[in-house]
Amino acid sequence: MAFPFDLRRCRLLGLVGTAFLALGGETAGALPVADLPAPASAQEATGLVAVYFGVVLLIAAWVLLGRLVRGPRPPEPRALLLVLAVWAAPLVLAPPLFSRDVYSYLAQGAMADAHMDVYTQGPAALGGPLADQVAPMWQHTGAPYGPAFLGLASALSGLTRGELPAGLIGMRLLALLGVALMAFALPRLARHSGADPAAALWLGALNPLVLLHLVAGAHNDALMLGLLGLGLVAARGRRPVLGAVLVTLAALVKAPAALGLLAVVAFQARAGRRPLPAALTTAAVSAATTVAATVTAGTGYGWIGALGTPVSPQNWALTSLLGRATGDLLDRLGSGLAPLAVPGWHLLGLVATAVAILLIWLRLRLKPVYALGLSLLVVAVFGPAIRPWYVLWGLFLIAAAAPSTSVRHRVAALAGVLALAVLPSGGPADAGQLVLAVCGGLLGVVVLWQAHQAAQAPAVSPAPGRAA
Repeated sequence: MAFPFDLRRCRLLGLVGTAFLALGGETAGALPVADLPAPASAQEATGLVAVYFGVVLLIAAWVLLGRLVRGPRPPEPRALLLVLAVWAAPLVLAPPLFSRDVYSYLAQGAMADAHMDVYTQGPAALGGPLADQVAPMWQHTGAPYGPAFLGLASALSGLTRGELPAGLIGMRLLALLGVALMAFALPRLARHSGADPAAALWLGALNPLVLLHLVAGAHNDALMLGLLGLGLVAARGRRPVLGAVLVTLAALVKAPAALGLLAVVAFQARAGRRPLPAALTTAAVSAATTVAATVTAGTGYGWIGALGTPVSPQNWALTSLLGRATGDLLDRLGSGLAPLAVPGWHLLGLVATAVAILLIWLRLRLKPVYALGLSLLVVAVFGPAIRPWYVLWGLFLIAAAAPSTSVRHRVAALAGVLALAVLPSGGPADAGQLVLAVCGGLLGVVVLWQAHQAAQAPAVSPAPGRAA
């Protein structure tokens, strides 16, 4: 866009966007079951239009802010942190948006607090109002999360006594803590990697996916990434033991963060320590941290076997899509191998992931932050389950260590597209909802275009002899 803009206008435009997101979410978000409006009602339609109107304004504000960051007088990181706080403010008390996962967190926390086995039983075993909020496909599946997160969820359940509103606020605060840790780590990792700290904050923390899914969606990925970033900062600062502890805790929130231990070892090798002793020390610290966290949480080691929970033929993922297409083809051909198609493609995806990670680290072992970012992006893309916020696993670190502006541009374009990919209710879309979402987005584009036209119009000078 060519109309004049500055940091204040970017801040205001993004604030208007997230305010519309919060308002629209009151009727179109992932609401408690008792508060859901009737399907195809005027309330739901209005909310859906408002949400996508807000998303388009937020993306525009983020793009314009990116131009400022790349300009001759970029804003300081401290000013960008203020922008992040302003944009996030309307979402803090908004209902959950774009996913119902936060209800699963609360139900699993209540199960852990009641000393139920969250890894062999689903929320349906808990029963009651918390379990009623969980999406049907997860009612009978165990938790895929580690003891560090479930320990926090259990403590939150005891603190809030299972009350839904208080629990939602508590989970949102945990997510905000994770985002704050991400924002703390990004400029420090960027300086270490020779990247621009302001550009790292813009792409890694002010990204629309962070606001839509980590803040508004209250996903525990925020806590995972915050602990991971903090651990890398510690390891880079020659505190490898603390780094290994923090990275392990991140992995005990969600397992993919365990790849961060490779970076902890790489930092030690770059500091002059031999790789084998560094790897053995890191492994020992990680094992001790795992035992301590598991004993403290009291959940047992069932989380290891539950890591396959997200693997389901119904999950949206590249390998799942290929598996279903292959299975349909084999069915038409009358082959008895059709049931093996999805598991086969999942296995191929895991093999491709392992090979890609090996190649990345062989080539980029001297750039551990960037190598880790690419590795986590590969895990997200080729894994057996994917959600738009999974891309943030790799994007967070690529933002801090990308070697060129072109890499940042590609990742930013991917983030902008994925920001539009999920309905605010977190459920599947029907044709009517898609039409409303497109209308809301187009309304945002029209408003932005009118602002552009108004800024381009020449100022009208007063007629001669008339007072201005």
